[in-house]
Amino acid sequence: MRSNRFRTTALAATALLAALSLTACTGDDDAAAEKAGAAAPVASSSDQQSSTTGTDTGKTADDNAKDAGSKPDAPAENAAGASKGSSSGSGTSNGGTSSGNKGNTNRTPVTCTGDNTKVTVSKVSRPINHLLLTATNTGNRPCYAYHAPGLRFDDAQAAFPVLRDSMPQAVVTLEPGQSAYASVGLFGESDGTDLNKSTHLTVYFTGKSDSGSTGSPAELKLPAETVWGNNGFVTYWQSDMADALAY
Repeated sequence: MRSNRFRTTALAATALLAALSLTACTGDDDAAAEKAGAAAPVASSSDQQSSTTGTDTGKTADDNAKDAGSKPDAPAENAAGASKGSSSGSGTSNGGTSSGNKGNTNRTPVTCTGDNTKVTVSKVSRPINHLLLTATNTGNRPCYAYHAPGLRFDDAQAAFPVLRDSMPQAVVTLEPGQSAYASVGLFGESDGTDLNKSTHLTVYFTGKSDSGSTGSPAELKLPAETVWGNNGFVTYWQSDMADALAY
């Protein structure tokens, strides 16, 4: 009986020790798990950024490296395009002010001369023994046809007389493309048979002061059989052909 009691007591003590050991182990495991949870690393900012930007985690490191290397090219290309677009816009704005700068915007009138006009001479049926001079503004600015043209037939020494009674009320102003007119009475009744035959006519332009010529003259070929006398005349420049041929 005593031996069974001791055996039973020994078995109970052994069971108690086993239970205590199991409890201790469980407590140690729980403590270890808590420590492991506390020590687990939190995702880094770069990892979080990768996940938000849609990085393909299924790609290899080499694939991701290639993608990362090719992406910066696109913004650089766009930046270059934006720069070119800005420059082009500025150029277009400036071009609107120069293209048409392509055209002359200076409208200040100048003196009509052989440099900015085209002069022609023609024979008219009425009045008889008359020529008609036409000066057309070929420039891009208005020009003043001052006073009367100075004429020289061939190599004549004296200037051809000007008819003072033909002076207009205002200076003739020619816009680009417009014309002024002057008639030439080739000879007077008193010239008789004392006439000169010529083939060439030089037309000089005068300035505002009417002292001498200005600019380049116009060199013209006269109509066939043109004769003139010392008592002939030339009118002032007129804005209307009929006014010029009225003398």
